[in-house]
Amino acid sequence: MRRTELDAPQALATGMTLAVHARTAPDHPAILSALGDRSFDALNQHANQVVRGLRARGLCEGDGVALVCANRPEFVEILAATQRSGFRITPINWHLTGDEIGYIVDNCEARVLFADVRFADAAVLAAKHTPKGAHLFSIGGPIPGFERYEDLIDGQAPDDLEDPVRGTQMLYTSGTTGRSKGVHRKKAAALQGGQVAKALAHHAYEDVNLCTGPLYHAAPLAFSLSVPLLYGATVVLMDKWNPAETLELIEKHKVTHTHMVPTMFHRMLALPDDVRREHDLSSLRVVLHGAAPCPVPVKQSLLEWLGPVVYEYYAATEGWGSFVTSEQWLERPGTVGKPDPEQVEVRDDDGNPAAPGEVGCIYLRAPQDDTQFSYFKDGEKTDGSYDSMRRYFTLGDMGYLDEEGHLFLCDRSADVIISGGVNIYPAEVDAVLLTHPAVGDACAIGVPNEEWGEAVWAVVELREGYDSTDALASDLIEHVRGQLAHYKCPKGLDFASALPRLDSGKIQRRKVREPYWKGRARKI
Repeated sequence: MRRTELDAPQALATGMTLAVHARTAPDHPAILSALGDRSFDALNQHANQVVRGLRARGLCEGDGVALVCANRPEFVEILAATQRSGFRITPINWHLTGDEIGYIVDNCEARVLFADVRFADAAVLAAKHTPKGAHLFSIGGPIPGFERYEDLIDGQAPDDLEDPVRGTQMLYTSGTTGRSKGVHRKKAAALQGGQVAKALAHHAYEDVNLCTGPLYHAAPLAFSLSVPLLYGATVVLMDKWNPAETLELIEKHKVTHTHMVPTMFHRMLALPDDVRREHDLSSLRVVLHGAAPCPVPVKQSLLEWLGPVVYEYYAATEGWGSFVTSEQWLERPGTVGKPDPEQVEVRDDDGNPAAPGEVGCIYLRAPQDDTQFSYFKDGEKTDGSYDSMRRYFTLGDMGYLDEEGHLFLCDRSADVIISGGVNIYPAEVDAVLLTHPAVGDACAIGVPNEEWGEAVWAVVELREGYDSTDALASDLIEHVRGQLAHYKCPKGLDFASALPRLDSGKIQRRKVREPYWKGRARKI
């Protein structure tokens, strides 16, 4: 079999780093999972076969590939294939309904849809939305109307590609209008943040990264898969997160790196002391977290348990903000780091730089090249995210910089609910509630939750002739559950005689939320 002769810089530029590791350490484990393992050699060969199989079906550089798949080796093979073929991959949240998945498949202009048999029902519904001529492939078993993944790669040459081209990713992040938007870049973005890159640097073929979250999410995809494999580390994929199993896997595989969200910290700390003590976690060097705010007491307890191995970042699919080590955080509990010069600006309501300690809208510096993002097919939303010079963009978060330039988060102007590290957009919930005949108006909010950070809650104004009963509240929640993914649905519901509004008639979501957060210093 022909092996690549690319050096490391060439391999990185063309998405062929796995080929280098396959040449250097072919039998070393790249992926370990409950659904199968892959050596670097096997992973590299399968990626080459996927590329050739898709090219044989007419896919070309720039074409979209949609993927609905659990944490299993085939996910990584397809990702690796797109990274070296110039294809644009869109991993999709498999918690979504079939129609929600179908919207993304259609919107991203996918030429092919890969679907895990575990999500067969949703995949069949989503397939109805695929662009004309799109190819459908099932992973792990048969799905009606889909070809088998094995049929795609069978008979294809496993040799390294002679013409590799770096591919791109387009992940979807919802907006307050309720419909997901693809974060699009003409060119793949490099890992930003010098400190985090240094902290994540693995020792090739020695380190082990535990992937605790679903790979469709930007953070696990980057920090628990792409970066470790880039360095030649082994990745252990969890099929479903469990606190006790996490400790078991860290000890069993001598895990050195992992990425988590704060709700995971909360649940691990809630384990009985004897369970926590019985596992050797001394191999850990980096526990990275972001995606949601971490309560100060939770992080302090985690540091007391694990030691100064906890690192935090502030970023999003759209771009990079800041990074903080354990030592820096302990000096200023609650900070998300000291951004690099000119990386972050905090601006007041007039768009001017806010004074130290003054809360304002956080803006992140945008790259001035083809890695700058846009929202796919939504110029209005894209323009609204950037300043007039397109030098900075905002996620709608509110915060402040202290006198020394350390960043603190305070609130979220876009009203996004973050539950367990997952963004939930209240406008989607509102829209479904409004389809119920009893609902005059509705306002979904995030309320405090010790385990998840925030939980979805709904406050409803009823139409005349309906009574605010427990039975009706349960009926409204079930109404939402029938149309949206369950994690988006309200965990509870209250009735209001009149929702607070602006003169324009728009509901003041922040005023609805205020009573639930009364007495809490942190509102995010």
